[in-house]
Amino acid sequence: MRKRCTLRGLARWLVWGLIGAAVYDQLRRPPQERTWTGRIGPIPYDFRPPSLERMRASFWNPEDARLFTPMPWGIGWTVNLAVLGEQLRTALERLRTRVRRAASRG
Repeated sequence: MRKRCTLRGLARWLVWGLIGAAVYDQLRRPPQERTWTGRIGPIPYDFRPPSLERMRASFWNPEDARLFTPMPWGIGWTVNLAVLGEQLRTALERLRTRVRRAASRG
């Protein structure tokens, strides 16, 4: 139990550190150059108020092949449910085909 609390605490500090670094990155820029979007290393962030369009593009975008897309607000990634659904459908079709072949053999 103690180990889980330690890992959870470490993760919490890491997230707060990344948020702090992202805010610092924006505040060190002149006001007219602040976009409130960017990356801290490989990790994307976007602190603009979320829009319905950006939320849809992050959570349901069949035109984007990426499974993980940048969060519409905050730091990190979210799951593109359209891609996840397609991958699950494909995996289930393959499994169904294998089961049918195995059943027909024996």
